[in-house]
This record gives sequence, C-alpha cells and structure tokens, in this order.
Amino acid sequence: MKKTAIKSVSDLGPQFTRNEHRMVGQDGAFSIPLNNGQLFVFFGDTIIGSRRENESIWYPDGIPVGPKDMTGRAGVELMVNNCGLLIEPENATDLMRKFKYILDESGQIKNLLPLAPDEHRDDTRIWCLHGVEIDKNLYLYFVKVEMIAEGPFPVNFKIVGSGLTKGNIKDWDFDRLPGKGYDLFWNVDTPRFGSAVLKVPNDPFIYLYGICQHLVSQVQEGFIARVKPEEIEDLSAHSYFAGDDIWSTDLNDAVPIFNDFPNELSVSYNEYLGCYIAVHSHIMTGKVVMRKSPTPWGPWSDAELLFEAVHSRPKPLPYPDLLYAGKEHPWLSKDGGKTIYITYIEFEEYYPHLMEVTFS
Repeated sequence: MKKTAIKSVSDLGPQFTRNEHRMVGQDGAFSIPLNNGQLFVFFGDTIIGSRRENESIWYPDGIPVGPKDMTGRAGVELMVNNCGLLIEPENATDLMRKFKYILDESGQIKNLLPLAPDEHRDDTRIWCLHGVEIDKNLYLYFVKVEMIAEGPFPVNFKIVGSGLTKGNIKDWDFDRLPGKGYDLFWNVDTPRFGSAVLKVPNDPFIYLYGICQHLVSQVQEGFIARVKPEEIEDLSAHSYFAGDDIWSTDLNDAVPIFNDFPNELSVSYNEYLGCYIAVHSHIMTGKVVMRKSPTPWGPWSDAELLFEAVHSRPKPLPYPDLLYAGKEHPWLSKDGGKTIYITYIEFEEYYPHLMEVTFS
C-alpha cells in the first residue's frame, strides 16, 4: 500500500495528571466505546499518593522498587493493578481532559479486576488489555504476570497468559471466565489474545489480536482470532487466522500477521485512509508506527513511522529507556480519521502521553 504522508504531529502532553484522587501515575490506557456513548479507558498499574521531588518514582533512595507491591513505600499510599475511568460523549472535544474515575464504595479508585485469594500482590499482577461491550455485558481481557527480581528494569516480570472477564457498567464488578485452566484462555506457550478487539459493522464476527513471543529468539509475532459476539465466552467457538483467508478452530494452525508485535496496540478502520490501521510502539525505541490493511486480517503493510517520542533528562537513567503502550483512540479522531489521537507511556514520566497526528 502507498505510504501515508504526515502533515503534522502535535504533542499534547501527559494526561490525567490533574485529578481528585491523588493519582500520580498509571499506564495502559486502552479505550473502549460503550453502548451508551461513553468512552471507558482501562489502565494497568496505578499509583496513588505522592512523588518525591527530583527522584525517580522507580528508584526511591537510589534503590530499584523491585517486584513487590509499592503500597506504603516512598510516598505511595496505594498501588492498584488495574482501574478505569469514563469520558462523556459531550466532552469528546476536550479529548481526555474531562473524565471521571470509577470508584469503590469508599470513594477510592476501584481495582476492577482484583487478585484471586491464592494470588499475592507481591507475586502476581492482573494488567489491562482491551475489551468490548456486548449487549449489557462488558468483557475485559487481561494479562496475568508473575513478578520477578532479576532483569534490566526496576520492575521486571514474566507473562503467565491472558484471560477474559465479564461484568457490567452498573456496579463494575467482574468475574474471570474459565478457559483451559482456572482463569486463562491462552497461556504463555501459545498466541494469547486481547491486546486489541475490533468490531466491524455488519460483520458476524469480532476480531481479537494477540501475541506470541519466541522464548529463544525473543521475536514477538502477532496473530488474529475471531468469534461471534454471542459466543465470546466459549473458547472452543474461537477460530484463528491460518493464512489465505482460512480460519481454523485449531490454534496450532494460526499463522503470524507480522513481527515486532507489541503487547499493546490498537486496530481500527480509518475512513480517511480507506483501510484498517494498526498503531503500536516499535519495540521500546520510542517510535510509534502504523500498519495498514484492506481487511481486519491482512495483508498488513510494513510499519510506517508516525512519530518518535523524545524525552530530555537532567541526568541519565539507571535503566534503559522504556517507551511502550502506543495505541490510537479512534473515538477521539476528527475529520473521518484525517486527525487521530495516540497515547504512549514513557516509564519515568508514567502517564499516558497524548499525541495528535494529522495526515496530509
């Protein structure tokens, strides 16, 4: 497909920094449109409390925070593994500046997908993926990770698998659905889905995008599953793209759609470009790229650079630069998709950082 020309890129800065709940950092930021017109935004680790001035939030007193929960440490009052907020449709022109967090009975930011009784907060985390509302049910995908002590970053982990939860937008309580095991539909040894969910008008299926990482080469490949909305809770009803417009119910038949596939991304139809676009971070380089396709499953183009995030430092970080979680928020786009809005996370800043990209 012909390469897309970029007219302008504007940096709109970190989002959600001004809030009533002393939220001082969070990542993820998957946006899910609801049937009532609201936009639900789903986050991962969220830090409540305060930040120490002129000190890395990840290196209090010069020591990496490590795998343990940060609650009660270095100004952090509470660490919530996942949470969400709502943006009303009439506030769309204000992008992400007017919002309302989902709260628990005590008025605190609510942990939407809590740990199970046999999961300890120092060992396990349940992080956000994408989701979809079907009828009156909200389905949220998640990735389950095990925290580990060793690694290149101040916080390190290994992925266990991904799963699906079911809840509603009245009480915001969710239950994990049983998959192959207790709570996972897909494990670390197979492609795992939920990184992006795509609903296509007049299509009987919804499409799920996911990742598989080769343990030796560490190459990350992307895969696609599809399922009818009314069968989303049935793992056996899923089929997987096997190439040449073939879909198989056997996950072993799945073929990758492209490499360097991230844990987080967005997939949407862009009317202005006349194609589907996948927006994601390119590894951890700070580059955010776009791929295009005539169909939800491909063939996907090579990555096109949209922008490269650059952050100045008063002094070098004690860990490699970590920029990730690039994704588009199609609900906010303007002029039929000529102007789109993208967030990414820079680990030290640790807020969803919003960018405006306008195509020529």
